[in-house]
Amino acid sequence: MELEQGRFAGFPAGALATAIPNLFFAAVLPRISDPAELVVSLCFFFAHGRKKGQPRFLTYAELAADDTLATALASLGEGALRRGLDAAVERGTLLRLDVGPESAAGGREGQAQELYFLNTPAGHRAVAAIEAGEQGLGRLVSPPPAPHEPKPNIFELYEQNIGPLTPMVAEYLKDAEEQYPASWFQPAFQRAVAQNVRRWVYIAAILRQWKENGPDYEKAGRDSEGPGRKLSPFDRYRRLIRR
Repeated sequence: MELEQGRFAGFPAGALATAIPNLFFAAVLPRISDPAELVVSLCFFFAHGRKKGQPRFLTYAELAADDTLATALASLGEGALRRGLDAAVERGTLLRLDVGPESAAGGREGQAQELYFLNTPAGHRAVAAIEAGEQGLGRLVSPPPAPHEPKPNIFELYEQNIGPLTPMVAEYLKDAEEQYPASWFQPAFQRAVAQNVRRWVYIAAILRQWKENGPDYEKAGRDSEGPGRKLSPFDRYRRLIRR
C-alpha cells in the first residue's frame, strides 16, 4: 500500500485486483472474531491467486516467508500465523494436508510439510488426488526470504541523478517527502533521466500529476491511454512545468 502522511493515497487506475468469492463476505466474514484469522484468510486469497501450476496450494513455509503477511500480523502477537491458519481451517475457509517426507520427495531434506488449499471443489479434488498418490507435488522447496535492499531516499536520488543539494532544493525535497508516497520517487527520477530532463521542477510535475491521476509507471498490463497517438512522458508533463 502507498501511504501519504499516514493515509492511503488511493488505488491507481488499472490496478490489478484479487478475486475473493462473494460467499466469503456473506457467510464467513461476519463470523470471524480473531483479526489473525481475517488477515491470514485475505492474504491467502492474494497469494493463492498468484500461484502457478496445478494443483494450486501454499505451504506453511511459503506463508511464513511472506513479507506482506508477516507485516500485517506483526501487531497481533506471537503465533498469529498459526492461530489464523488453524482458525481458517476449522471454519472451513481453507483445507490443510500434512505430507510426510515420502510425499514431499524433492523437498528440502525430505521434510514433512503442511499444504493449504482453498476449500473449493478443485481444492478437495487436489487433496484427494495427493492422498491417493495420483498427484505429484514437484519440488516443495521453501523460498528463501527476499533480501531487503534499502531504496535510496529522495535526497540521495537527487544527488545521484541531478546534482549537489542546496538549502533551497532540500526544502523542496522535504515538502515532497511529506506529500507523496516514497515509492514514487525512484520511478519519477528514472523518468526524468530517461527524458534527459534533469530538473527538480520536472520531477515535481510528474509527482503532482501522479497525485491527481494515479501513477502511470505501472499500467498493469493494459493501455490506459486508449487509442490514438500516444504522448511521450515529456509531452505529458512539460505543460505542468513552471519555468
